[in-house]
Amino acid sequence: MIDKTVTGEYRLSQLQALEAESIHVFREVVAELERPVLLFSGGKDSIVMLHLARRAFWPAHIPFPVLHVDTGHNFEEVLAFRDRLVEELGVRLLVADVVEGIRRGLAVEPPDGTRNRIQTPVLLDALEKHGFTAAFGGARRDEDKARAKERVFSFRDDFGQWDPKNQRPELWSLYNGRIHPGESIRVFPLSNWTELDVWQYIAQQSIALPSIYFAHDRQVFERAGMLFGVHEYCRPKAGEEVLTARVRYRTVGDASLTAAVRSTADTLDKVIEEVAATRITERGATRGDDKFSEAAMEDRKREGYF
Repeated sequence: MIDKTVTGEYRLSQLQALEAESIHVFREVVAELERPVLLFSGGKDSIVMLHLARRAFWPAHIPFPVLHVDTGHNFEEVLAFRDRLVEELGVRLLVADVVEGIRRGLAVEPPDGTRNRIQTPVLLDALEKHGFTAAFGGARRDEDKARAKERVFSFRDDFGQWDPKNQRPELWSLYNGRIHPGESIRVFPLSNWTELDVWQYIAQQSIALPSIYFAHDRQVFERAGMLFGVHEYCRPKAGEEVLTARVRYRTVGDASLTAAVRSTADTLDKVIEEVAATRITERGATRGDDKFSEAAMEDRKREGYF
């Protein structure tokens, strides 16, 4: 007879399974590739990645630095949180400065003054300068069509470019990190997570976030159907009325291109309830840089974007 007290059923919850997969990815990269780095913006997805990396290698220190591609158009709350967190964790922070890249001729500032779309050459220059062979990114497949068809291990050629028709199979969670000199891998530990998964995990693990992710009063104006916060680098044009609204940010990018959403969700439980009910992705609802064309994200990824 089978002793049912000994052979108890063992199941992982959805969040536990996602966490285990992400931790496995972190460990695989460190085992296979010589010089990894984590792309860190101070946003919720990169904060969750850093938390997972800490769990993956605990009690040792996180065995790679973090890299922020700084456009100079950041939200002040996010930069302050970024600096506090890396100091708390004892992680080495590298900053690739887009303004410096413009001065060096790596990129040309667009006429509209936004800098999100010119991060790519600065990122590629930083990866080459430090000799990084793998870069962790916080992209998720639910965010955008281009990201939905990208593998967890995303191969980049010696120009840093991505070819969606030349991707490696990943059967049974087996990842091929073999590269030639000059080539690299972008790695996405959160690929199979959704926005709701991320928020539920943040609540479960009591992960701290910048305050702009929660409802607050802010001066905003409407442009292209989105609410942009009044900022040094995002000013209303003639005819755009400024009003004070209760808003929060679903995603964090440049202040010049990232919109807020009307919200009363000022706690984790309320944010989770709100996200569960929404039917539009966070990038689709709030990112002006994705509105240039239907293929805006894929075009940038082909050039070497995150």
